[in-house]
Amino acid sequence: MARNADRRAALADAGIHVLARSGARGLTHRAVDAEAGTPRGTASNYFPTRDALVAELVSRIGERLTPDPELLASRATQKPTRALFATYIRDVVARLSADPDVSLALFELRLEAVRRPSVAEALGAWRRRAFEGDVVFTTQAGLPGTRSEIALFHYALDGLMLDRLTVPIDPETSTDEIVEQLVSRLLA
Repeated sequence: MARNADRRAALADAGIHVLARSGARGLTHRAVDAEAGTPRGTASNYFPTRDALVAELVSRIGERLTPDPELLASRATQKPTRALFATYIRDVVARLSADPDVSLALFELRLEAVRRPSVAEALGAWRRRAFEGDVVFTTQAGLPGTRSEIALFHYALDGLMLDRLTVPIDPETSTDEIVEQLVSRLLA
């Protein structure tokens, strides 16, 4: 069977759906093949071990959550204000909300990282790179917010997304309103 990038991405996307729906214990090569509609053994041909499969899921989640470079470039040319920073944060939340399976799979991987050092290593490296990228972008764009404040936004958005994707404590308050409050209070 010829390996190709499209098949690899489709298998990873199927793995994300399995992970989001069935949790880490349900993530098997066989389950990924069934979700992708591929012959049994296809996923294990692309990802020979569970660690290789998990590493690919981390990579694919990163690809799917990466912001549009053109959008970032256009925002980087705007005058840096709190309103622009709030727009940037709303964009992060929109990307995390666009496909709930991606965010749920990410939460599942974070839980699995507690039990499996290889998952912690792959996921931790990706999360630290993403955080550093946010710090660099914010600094280069001249947006308000220190490294410490960017970390606080990460902590807050993680909690916000977990709340919104599971059992919201205040479903009547819009996510945009919560983001506005976060920005105004954390950058006071």
